[in-house]
Amino acid sequence: MQACWNHTSWILRHNDTILLESSPQRPMIYVGVGQESVEMYRGNFKIEDYLLERMPLRVTVAEETDSGWTLDLEGRLRVQVMLQGELAELSFEQLDPAINRFWLRVCADADESCYGCGEQMSYLNLRGRHFPLWTSEPGVGRDKTTYITWRSDVENKAGGDYYNTNYPQPTYVSSQKYYLHADCTAYADFDFRNALFHELQFWAVPSRVRIEAADSWENLLYLLSEFFGRQPLLPDWIYNGVILGVQGGTERVFSLAERTLQSGVPLAGIWCQDWAGKRETSFGRRLQWDWKLNEKMYPGLPEKIREYKERGIRFLAYNNGYLVNDGELYQEAKAKGYLALAADGSDYLVDFGEFYCGVVDLTNPEAFEWYKDCIKKQILALGIDGWMADFGEYLPTDVKLFNGVSPMLEHNHWPALWARCNYEAVAESGKLGEAVFFMRAGATGSQKYCPLLWAGDQSVDFSRHDGLGTTITAALSAGMCGCGLSHSDIGGYTSLFGNRRTKELFLRWAEMAVFTPVMRTHEGNRPDENFQVYDDEDALRQFARLAKIHVALKPYLTQLVEENAARGLPVQRPLFVHYPEDRAAYQIQTEYLFGRELLVAPVLKKEACKWRVYLPQDSWVHLWSNTEFGGGEHLVDAPIGCPPVFYRKESEYKRLFRGLAEL
Repeated sequence: MQACWNHTSWILRHNDTILLESSPQRPMIYVGVGQESVEMYRGNFKIEDYLLERMPLRVTVAEETDSGWTLDLEGRLRVQVMLQGELAELSFEQLDPAINRFWLRVCADADESCYGCGEQMSYLNLRGRHFPLWTSEPGVGRDKTTYITWRSDVENKAGGDYYNTNYPQPTYVSSQKYYLHADCTAYADFDFRNALFHELQFWAVPSRVRIEAADSWENLLYLLSEFFGRQPLLPDWIYNGVILGVQGGTERVFSLAERTLQSGVPLAGIWCQDWAGKRETSFGRRLQWDWKLNEKMYPGLPEKIREYKERGIRFLAYNNGYLVNDGELYQEAKAKGYLALAADGSDYLVDFGEFYCGVVDLTNPEAFEWYKDCIKKQILALGIDGWMADFGEYLPTDVKLFNGVSPMLEHNHWPALWARCNYEAVAESGKLGEAVFFMRAGATGSQKYCPLLWAGDQSVDFSRHDGLGTTITAALSAGMCGCGLSHSDIGGYTSLFGNRRTKELFLRWAEMAVFTPVMRTHEGNRPDENFQVYDDEDALRQFARLAKIHVALKPYLTQLVEENAARGLPVQRPLFVHYPEDRAAYQIQTEYLFGRELLVAPVLKKEACKWRVYLPQDSWVHLWSNTEFGGGEHLVDAPIGCPPVFYRKESEYKRLFRGLAEL
């Protein structure tokens, strides 16, 4: 990185590319004052801003230092610029306390593509749109032109839009091979609509903006993940089969597990989200948010956990950071003063849909340790080896926290705090590498604490903005932000307004999940109304074959997970990571590279028996037919159970891949 000053303009460039320019004609920074309005309804937010002032700031003084530059912007901001090789860090000192809005303009090229901003569901390439960054429910439907979205909005304010996400992050990666990250947890909006610049808005002055470049995608992802920290390795047992999502008590769970095993489905684990009890709501079957074993529903569970573990099958559960107000743990937290408070000093209760919960105040060190201890005693001590660590998006903006920090700043930080709480519980129990938890909510810092993402609560369909295909975009975008291990609920989760899971959807989802780090099923929010694999002998037979293919991929998959842990290369990768000269690859979000050697193009429409794929220039072999293909577009057969998957002809794993077609 190089910078220069000519008395009126300050410019930061990387090689021949100008990244930042502050001149009278092109201000780099704007500041202002605004008054926000934020309303939350069950994790969905209505956010508005009344802008009182916005003005550009000129660089009035620029002094070169041993490490970079010091910039003064009209006495309202001071910027320390550190330059070191391919890295530039801008540290901001706010001199005017009235400022609560901040805009940074980054120079752009009209043909540039941008990726990241956390986990995005609808668009991999961010150019041409803006992306508000605020952790929330992603919405049901997420497309204002559809009936499901409209009805979700009308009845529950929950339709969502293309940018709503559980995991926002103020980080993007450019096709010019640099990443930019802002250290700021305030509400943000990254706007990529202008051909000449990207405008990054924050509702606070960032403490730091970091820009780092590299000569290749692999090196850039290495640097990015080195900065954030990398996800640990997954436990070895997770590769040995499917994690079967079932619920309903000891007898039902283990009888369905046995039926699944007898059908030839290899199981790595049994996941019971209702291990702590259940409650029925108008949304569907929900859980008793009191995170301890419900012995009435699950008599003899500890013995069953030990029995199945001896057979190589682990037991997984569920928890989150909220406690229902009719539960025992809530009463204990209340008595100890560990709950976040309302303005009047009472415990703040959050509406989760026909039941109310207290918020464990993770900014209180004693509360943090207490809740971590609950995870150790109530989950890990029971022999449970994994769980869904859910939510993290629901921190209200009018809550009073122990650390005194505004919830407008803590809201986007909360998922990382929640991840750290779970991670430390595992680490302090000596279970790293043995137990695993998975999350949908994320934030800056999730990378080193959250071992596995899941893509959230997709609708049980093929819809463009909330169905099967969004799990691909989610994995690819999160991977570009340093979270390279992701998976999804096979068959989706959300079933509302007559939208029901079909056998076809389940099997299409399952055949894609073969080529992801983890295969896990979910019965969904309305199990009795939706297709379940264990109710259909033919589906069980097909599912068994797919699960065996996933298990057979273990030698290859473990190498990919090791690459993610050592080098920050995500398991699921955009095509351009290994084909940077292929211009078409930068726009493709419905295919992915499963490591370096496999290309996967899932079928994303119902009743399709053929599928059009794009292959970068290379020598490819169709996994199921052994037919060779070159680069370009091809129409291939895609019967259920044989999704379009190709391997590189010269792959060192070609013997392994050839054998998959015989399973």
